[in-house]
This record gives sequence, structure tokens and C-alpha cells, in this order.
Amino acid sequence: MSGVNLTRNEVIQVALRISLLSIVTYYSAKWLIRNLDPSNKSKKKAIEHAEEILRKLSPTMKKSALQNLNEYEMVIASHLVVPENITESWDSIAGLDDVCQEIKESLVFPVCHRDMFAGSALYQPPKGVLLYGPPGCGKTLIAKATAKEAGMRFINLDVAMLTDKWYGESQKLASAVFTLAVKIQPCIIFIDEIDSFLRARNSSDHEATAMMKTQFMMLWDGLNTESDSTIIVMGATNRPQDLDKAILRRMPAQFHIGLPSEEQRQKILRLILQHEKVAPEVDYPQLARMTAGYSGSDLKEICRNASVHRVRKVMKNKEIMSAVRAAANKAQEERMHGGGSSLPNGCNGVSQNGGLEFGTPSITMEDLVESLRSMKHSKYTTGVLNDARIDLD
Repeated sequence: MSGVNLTRNEVIQVALRISLLSIVTYYSAKWLIRNLDPSNKSKKKAIEHAEEILRKLSPTMKKSALQNLNEYEMVIASHLVVPENITESWDSIAGLDDVCQEIKESLVFPVCHRDMFAGSALYQPPKGVLLYGPPGCGKTLIAKATAKEAGMRFINLDVAMLTDKWYGESQKLASAVFTLAVKIQPCIIFIDEIDSFLRARNSSDHEATAMMKTQFMMLWDGLNTESDSTIIVMGATNRPQDLDKAILRRMPAQFHIGLPSEEQRQKILRLILQHEKVAPEVDYPQLARMTAGYSGSDLKEICRNASVHRVRKVMKNKEIMSAVRAAANKAQEERMHGGGSSLPNGCNGVSQNGGLEFGTPSITMEDLVESLRSMKHSKYTTGVLNDARIDLD
């Protein structure tokens, strides 16, 4: 009997050793694979950032929805923007009143007032929205303002985030975009420069890229989502002709954001300079006429450069006054050492505190014209103003 008991003990010991060795081998291999992945640190930071963002959303979201997020959804959640953190609103946009009103009626109202037509199957926002037009005309600004006014979560999707060297990981990340959007809806998935991601498919596409595009479009159509889910895919591009026809079909709401007219440019200039110290002689209508063909981004750069130009003038004046003070002090010291009487304060060309008081200077018309001349020279040099292509390119 003792021999039998000893054999059982040995078997138990061997089993324990094998189990312990298996556990150690499993976690060692897992640790090794995790540390061999070059993107491990970036993923960990993304997950930590996502947890911080989701904690802000937790008061208005079910805790079970947050706890059930997988690692792929957490990576996507790191690009989530809470509506309260969006600073842009309709007041931040000037010169696009017609487009903003149309977006309010077709997107914002169906999201905010769904209870008004609860029995209607057609009163709902579109599944896809395309903003197209020349660069720098406010497409991204409109997307953020829409999310802010509609109170929707905003996923600023980085296409580079969906690409992974491991086979099949890109498809899982693409799927996580929509599964996360369903859990945190209402939600806007914004893709800037969407033509770089969902351009027309052809036979030369890589297999992994083609599979990711196909899965993205399948999930977009709602095969795995509820029909009443409030998820809007919004894209911005200045090359709509490069988009796949299947993508254009999934984006029925299309808005052209063109170059601002003279009246729109005047409104944009007033909005940009409304909180700045501007000289009374600044002629907004004349400045709007002089900036024909310029986008809203160009106008902001003109005003920024004009603001820098006024600082240059102040710095030059300070340098001149510093030289005057130094010369006056040197002359006063020479008089004192030579036995001459020192002059009273204020008689040596400088003020009692050693210099002149410089207040914040105003932005003048001269500053704006000089800034415009500089930008126009840059545009001619780069060939932008001589480009005869269509304005969408």
C-alpha cells in the first residue's frame, strides 16, 4: 500500500510541476511577444488616453458599455473627442450661412428632435455626409461644429491607425470603429482627406488594403448594426473625383464648400479680427476686394502675419530707444566725471523710468496690406495663383 501511495504522490508532483511550467511558459511567451511588438508602447499610451476620455463620458453612459470594450475599441477610443471639449461652434464659422443652415436641418435637427416624428421611418439623419471643396475653406470646422451642436461624440479617425503589419489586425481595427460607435452613439466618425483611404478600387490594390476597405463599407451599410442607430460617417476631401463610386453611394448628403465670395471674405475677416486691437482706418470692404481667390485659411494667415508685423515695429522702436538711453546715460556719466552738473530727470532724452511706455499697438491697414503682399508673392512663386486647374483640386 505504501508503494501505491508513493506513486500517487509522485504523479501529483509531476502534474503540479507540468502545470507550473506551462503557466510560466505561457506568461513568458506572452510577455516576450508583447515586448517584441514595436507598437506596444504606443498602444499602451492610446489605451490610457482612451480610459481618461471614457471616464469623462461615464456619467452619461452605461458602465457595462465601458467595461465591455476590447483592446481594439480602446485604441480607437483614444481618438474620441467629447462634445464638451470641442471649442468650435456655428459662431466660429463666417460666410457659410446657407451651408450651415442646410446641415442643421438635415443632420442636427433629426438627431436632437427625433421624438417629434417618432412614427416616421424617414425622419433620421443620413448615414454618410461628404464635405468637398478647395482646401482651407472650413470643411473640418463644419464637422466639429456639427458634433458640438448636435451633442454627438466625435471620432477623429486617423487612417494610419488602421494599418498594422500583422495580418488581420487592420480588419479588426476597422471593425472596432463601428462597434465602438454603436456603444457610444450618437456618434460622428470623421475622416479627413477621405480620398486617401477610400479611393477608387483597382486590381493593383494590396490584398490587406482591399479587405479593409470592403469590411469598412460592409459595416458602414449597417449589416452588423441596428437600423435605428445614430452613427454618421462624415468625410472631407478636395478630390471627390478620386472616391470610389460605392463610397459616394453611401454618402447621399454632399455639401460643396467653395472659395468665399467678396461678401463672405469680409465676414470672415471681421470674425478673425473681432477680438484683436484694430486701427479705425482698416477698410474691410477694400481688403475683401484685394483678396479675391483666397480661402478662409489664407485670410487667417494674412491676419496672423499682420499681427506679427506690428510686433516687429514695436521691437524696432524698442531697440532704437535702448540705443538712445544707452547714449544718454553715457553722456550723463561723462558730464558727472568731468565736473559738470547733471541734468534733471526727463531732460536727457529719456523718461524717468528709463524709457518710453509701449502699449499694445493696433493692427493697421498697412500691416494687412504688407502681409497680403507677402502671401501673394509666395503664391505666385509656388504657382498657386497661376494654376488653371478646377478649384476642387
